[in-house]
Amino acid sequence: MPRVGVVHTTHYAYVRPVRLTGHRLMIRPRDSHDLRLLEATLTITPPSARTRWAHDVFGNSVCYVDPGETPTDSFSIVSRLQLQHYPAARVAVQLDPVAETYPFSYAVEEFPDLARLLERHHPDPDRRVDRWARSFVNRSGPTDTMGMLSLMTQAIKADFAYRTREAEGTNPPVETLATRSGACRDLALLMMEAVRSLGLAAQFVSGYLYDEGLADSTDPIRGGGATHAWCTVYLPGAGWVEFDPTNGLIAGKNLLRVCSARTPGQAVPVAGGYIGARADFAGLSVNVEVSVGAAVLTEAPEPTGAVPPASPTAHSSAAPAHE
Repeated sequence: MPRVGVVHTTHYAYVRPVRLTGHRLMIRPRDSHDLRLLEATLTITPPSARTRWAHDVFGNSVCYVDPGETPTDSFSIVSRLQLQHYPAARVAVQLDPVAETYPFSYAVEEFPDLARLLERHHPDPDRRVDRWARSFVNRSGPTDTMGMLSLMTQAIKADFAYRTREAEGTNPPVETLATRSGACRDLALLMMEAVRSLGLAAQFVSGYLYDEGLADSTDPIRGGGATHAWCTVYLPGAGWVEFDPTNGLIAGKNLLRVCSARTPGQAVPVAGGYIGARADFAGLSVNVEVSVGAAVLTEAPEPTGAVPPASPTAHSSAAPAHE
């Protein structure tokens, strides 16, 4: 039951004062049986910015920020979280007997609610993703459902190269499969489309990753990083089970879920823009500090040097969704 602290800092810099548009933040986790939100604070500079909170269509906490009319040459968002994590062990995932072997069918009353999460969202004209997904199905006998999904998770970790990418957006699954590489959001999307091709419902998850090996430390241990992405699959009896193909993690171990959605674009941690010329945007820096132990990190680090995005636009200053 590790106690984890997260400080997530996003800092925008501009060459001259510009007028900011509204921003949308998805940086506050939902309190649940496996994740207790002990404390959450949000600091925005300039302090004149106004905030309001709402739940989106998936039940995620969303903060809408109105920066106001006054032009500014910088904009900072600092989210501080303290959480208690109760990750489920792999052996603790208990499926309904009808779902223990693949294929299986969802209950009639659940199917309408899962329908859009079962649909393929990206073209696969040559059925390459389909064939790759089917390679994990046992052709000579029953297929263990959790075994199949575990093998797929481990195969992506073993066979695909992890590549950080600061540009916005997510690569199509067919491209990720062809290049055998991608950022965590690309690998998560590939697995989502693969399991959807097998008739299973999947969602995209955004959050943070921490090192479980540091959980027993008596001193706060810091580790720089970024927001992380993985996927979750609906399995009768167990509900939504998390799979992180980037790191080969299963059942939420080491993963701090912030939000989940049907597509990656619906789970962007920080999104917004400004009114001005392309040259007005000097860049942004994103820093995530995670601490594990008896005492957790509460102070935000100073913003590092601004890092310009790969493809800046005059009216968009969204932070990269995930590394």
